[in-house]
Amino acid sequence: MNADMLHLLKSRRFLPLFLTQLLGAANDNLFKSALIMLITFKLADQAGLDGPIMVTLAAGIFIAPFFLFSATAGQLADRFDKANLARVTKVAEVMIMGAAAFAFLSADPYMLMVVLFLMGLQSALFGPVKYSILPQHLAQEDLISANAMVGAGTFLAILVGTISGGLLILRDGGVVLVSTLVISIAVMGLLTSLFIPPAPAMGERVQVNPNIAAETLNMLRHAASRRDVFLAILGISWFWLVGATFLSQFPAFAKGVLGGDENIVTLFLTVFSIGIGFGSMLCSKLLKGEITAKYVPFGALAMTAFMVDLYFSSTQFGFVANLQIGTFLTNLMGLRMLFDLMMVAVSGGLFIVPLYAILQSRGDAAHRARDIAANNIFNALFMVVSALAITVMLGSGMTIPGVFLTVAVANAFVAVYICKLLPDELIKAVLRWIFKVVFRVEIMGLEHWKNVGNKAVIVVNHVSFLDAALLAAFLPEKLLFAINTQIVAKWWIKPFLNLVDAFPMDPAKPLATKALIKAVSSGCKCVISLESRITVTGKLMKVYEGPAMIADQADADILPIRIDGAEFTCFSRLKGTVRQRWFPKITLTILEPRRLTVNEDFKGKKRRAQAGMELYDIMGDLIFESRRQR
Repeated sequence: MNADMLHLLKSRRFLPLFLTQLLGAANDNLFKSALIMLITFKLADQAGLDGPIMVTLAAGIFIAPFFLFSATAGQLADRFDKANLARVTKVAEVMIMGAAAFAFLSADPYMLMVVLFLMGLQSALFGPVKYSILPQHLAQEDLISANAMVGAGTFLAILVGTISGGLLILRDGGVVLVSTLVISIAVMGLLTSLFIPPAPAMGERVQVNPNIAAETLNMLRHAASRRDVFLAILGISWFWLVGATFLSQFPAFAKGVLGGDENIVTLFLTVFSIGIGFGSMLCSKLLKGEITAKYVPFGALAMTAFMVDLYFSSTQFGFVANLQIGTFLTNLMGLRMLFDLMMVAVSGGLFIVPLYAILQSRGDAAHRARDIAANNIFNALFMVVSALAITVMLGSGMTIPGVFLTVAVANAFVAVYICKLLPDELIKAVLRWIFKVVFRVEIMGLEHWKNVGNKAVIVVNHVSFLDAALLAAFLPEKLLFAINTQIVAKWWIKPFLNLVDAFPMDPAKPLATKALIKAVSSGCKCVISLESRITVTGKLMKVYEGPAMIADQADADILPIRIDGAEFTCFSRLKGTVRQRWFPKITLTILEPRRLTVNEDFKGKKRRAQAGMELYDIMGDLIFESRRQR
């Protein structure tokens, strides 16, 4: 756990909500697991009912409220204070768990199904609250860490609740113990919710539409109108389809394919849940607060690779009658299966965390809860599709490893599609890895990046042919690069153009410069070399006034960036006695953003000249450092 996460856990802005969510997830799964075990081994036979049908019906009953009431839940969360709504839902949970305890003690399967429906309703109402409240309480750079912790905590709570419910309910006195636990956990969740800070509505007062079907369609259309939000929703829903497939098939996989008992099932649940948690934490560490989907393609590709290997390792293990956990853990193929499961989960954590942060941060703040409610509907839909598809596949004679392989193939198509949607992110990640391995690239001064405005002219010293690729790979945003028209035509520059918004221009033509000024004025960050050519001395060459003129007329910040070390590579044009090396260390240093203060009375050439002089002064740090390092 990194320092950012520890800081969040000490904060009232996050800890009460985190604990409330954690306790709610644990209680849901404690009740569901206990109910399924009770139906399977006791209540179905006593009531003369079909156990498997009752279990399937229970899954449908719990998920139905997400289709029926998510639209209303989203409207309520966008209309009222979310902290108050969280407390209301927790009061409802205490009452529902009281009914659950009565149903357990009376051994009434029909009443238990009613309680299960009410639990699904409570979860549907709380869902938009718990995710839409995070951006109100936290800074944007904290969202990745917060979602990583919520994701990890949720799966660990699912694990603890599922295992506890299954182990306790059939013991002597288990019904009383589980009944006491579900009420106690609900009360603890209510108490933690009392400390959640206020989170009032973000926009105009939302009118709750009583026509649930019409409002559901409106909500889904609104979510689909924002491409990045909708793609995040589809990605999250796909993750839950894959996760639901694995979680639902672990018992049958352990018993029917491997020959194991409930201990093997528990082992699989534990490994999978810990893997999700570890992957979520890893994603937070890698992204360092940056909300981007750059690791999502890698997560999807890795999930596919390990699911395929899980198929081969499970088919090679074979069936072992009365398989014990000790035997499984001493078998090489058993360990390989566990590793595959762990890595599928780790990759899933890497995949899912940034998508939740994108969903929370990219949409309209006043409509955020309804977007999250739309996400809940899609999640439920995808999980229903998963259940139906698995039923069809198993009914047609397919084995459970075959189901895993089918999901892997489908996930491969999803991964390829994501890579096509995010080609620049994939290429940037590969380039960053290559540059770090070969040149040990280090980027310094990233804190200055946060202080630059939307309009900026980024000026850099031009020391090698690697400069543009280095900047495109390591700077946080997709930037506008002013590129000479002759260079754009080169074949070797084509792959690089996927990483940037290229602005081909002939510096000798005034209209091209005016177009660039207009582009920067509209709100973008443009990269322009200070020099007209790559240095041949290793020092800063003549500084031209063009970047200063553009920044002045576009009323934009100047952001200086210094590149050190690339001039010593074989991709430079150094001459004389300066020694080139194959793998020198390269450093990118982002300096403080500046503003030009040109005299407003100056016009024409005089104004351009003063802007150029100011730029030269601004670049003093760059010039001094470049010379000092020679």
